[in-house]
Amino acid sequence: MLRVASAERPDWRAQATALGFHFHTIAGDPYWDERAHYRFTLRQIEQDIEAPTAAIEAMCMEVVDRACRDEELLRQLAIPPAYWDFIAQSWFQRQPPLYGRMDFAYDGQGPAKLYEYNADTPTSLYESAFFQWVWLEQARVFGRMPPDADQFNSIQEGLVAAFEAFDPGSYLHFSSVEGHAEDRGTVAYLEDCARQAGLSTAYVPLEQIGVDAVGRFSDAQDYVIEALFKLYPWEQVFEDAFAKHLPTAGVRWLEPPWKAILSNKGLLPLLWRFFPGHPNLLPAWFDGDPGVSALSGGYVRKPLFSREGSNVEWVEASGERYTVEGPYGAEGYVVQALHPLPRFAGNYTVIGSWVVRGEPMGIGIREDATPVTRDTSRFLPHAIVG
Repeated sequence: MLRVASAERPDWRAQATALGFHFHTIAGDPYWDERAHYRFTLRQIEQDIEAPTAAIEAMCMEVVDRACRDEELLRQLAIPPAYWDFIAQSWFQRQPPLYGRMDFAYDGQGPAKLYEYNADTPTSLYESAFFQWVWLEQARVFGRMPPDADQFNSIQEGLVAAFEAFDPGSYLHFSSVEGHAEDRGTVAYLEDCARQAGLSTAYVPLEQIGVDAVGRFSDAQDYVIEALFKLYPWEQVFEDAFAKHLPTAGVRWLEPPWKAILSNKGLLPLLWRFFPGHPNLLPAWFDGDPGVSALSGGYVRKPLFSREGSNVEWVEASGERYTVEGPYGAEGYVVQALHPLPRFAGNYTVIGSWVVRGEPMGIGIREDATPVTRDTSRFLPHAIVG
């Protein structure tokens, strides 16, 4: 695994805008960054990233099954009791998932270590699945990359196949919060994949979803929502005023309700509890568990519902601390053994390994000047060479 400096395409910003990548720059700073790229060997991809992703996905399914049969586990995850049956029913009915992103620390040498699983509302999808592939194709055409250079990236093909297998009824609605460019871009990309799969789609801002007289969800034109992809986390859905209608609304959900178990940082101590010592896992416990006292090399404290690094506390063995502010924490915390991200050219690098319908499908890479990856961390493309 190498970080290699590379020349920017002179017109990439115009291309990005024309292709709908409207969040390539955030607050004047680059989000998409092709001034460098990462190179992997095929062995590194297949053995060190793809295989562990598949293994952890299988372990996660066991955690979901155990949690749906054990109310104490759902209580530890701070999931409201009113929705335990709703979640369990979705699992026992085998309602299909769509996608997720596991974040790994990996330096090209030792085993990749799972930081967390963004299993419900992962972003950086468009740039991982589509725009970095455009970059590779053009790099090969212009001789900036060997002609046989490849990429671990079947994400788009996997998404289209997943939508082909999904029965939405009449329309598959897509929804996200108004005014958020990255979320809207992610949903627009997924909606395009669904249309490629032959589905009829419609978009409705989350704020415009209503409830009809018999408790069914409806869009702004009063069409009943039969199936819905929502880029909105389940733990926040459960707190909304319309949540009481969830069990009876008859909606086919993407992601299914059982994803509330996997998107929770409490997944990390449960994985360690059920699969202790696994080479791709980091020791982790719920805050207050006696096992926390065994951590001597530093730790990271994360809220159960934290996203984009919010409210994460990073504590070095020396006692030095790094904290990110945010709105989370009242729901409880987990504590994970400190395993610093590798640094390349002074940047902390995290690998996002994408899963579609339970199968590893590709990666995306982000960098930051700080040890905590946030929504403003830069995205760099990758290639397989050798």
